[in-house]
Amino acid sequence: MSQNTVIALDVQNVSVAYGGGRLSLRQANLEVRGGSVCGLVGMNGAGKSTLFKTVMGFLPPLRGTVQVFEQPVIRAQKAGLIAYVPQSEDVDWNFPVSVREVVMMGRQGKMNWLRRPSPADHKLVEGSLERVGMSAFVDRQIGELSGGQRKRAFLARALAQEGRLLLLDEPFGGVDVGTSEAIIELMGELRREGRSMLVSTHDLGTLETFCDEVALIADRTVLLYGPTDEVLTADNLAATFGGRSPLHAPPAQHPEARP
Repeated sequence: MSQNTVIALDVQNVSVAYGGGRLSLRQANLEVRGGSVCGLVGMNGAGKSTLFKTVMGFLPPLRGTVQVFEQPVIRAQKAGLIAYVPQSEDVDWNFPVSVREVVMMGRQGKMNWLRRPSPADHKLVEGSLERVGMSAFVDRQIGELSGGQRKRAFLARALAQEGRLLLLDEPFGGVDVGTSEAIIELMGELRREGRSMLVSTHDLGTLETFCDEVALIADRTVLLYGPTDEVLTADNLAATFGGRSPLHAPPAQHPEARP
């Protein structure tokens, strides 16, 4: 079975509310195919963070289902199928851990009950750091890094975790041009390796350079998703960022991707 016939992430009619109150995500539908990169685009407060937290299993849906490689989220998490690269704002940079320790956290779910890293764990951590160009900073305290270096460190943690679905939350925020280019290059390599990625971003100018598909989110729901060149139109972007209904309301489904 080829990668693009596999559904890496399947969100079906999902509604979520914090504390049982107002819906923070409503009737959202989204598919991310295996071996593809899907950009998630929308204004702040549109529901991107809620969708990420739901896919991670942090927020249970009130209605609907979320599956990762045809498994419920909790089972997918336990199997190590999901890796997450957080926004910089979500990290306590004063926490006294080194870059090596941060990346090793990606291995914890696959260690034995003593949580002692094996030689294989150390090797994978070293390889992940080398892959993102952070080998020279392994003993640096995480808070001493620049914005781009911090992002690379958490990318290395995601690589060490060996997840098949990567969630990248604003990976280009607060980083230099060189780091942005390196992240895009790495995403291309991971896609060729068969990994799948959902990437939340405000950087519309680069979407066409690394995304196979794009999902537009507004008013706490997914308005539209599908191939990048079909979704990124002036009308659809105006609907996403201007509060109007999209011209093409039904999501661009992928019936050929269904078994």
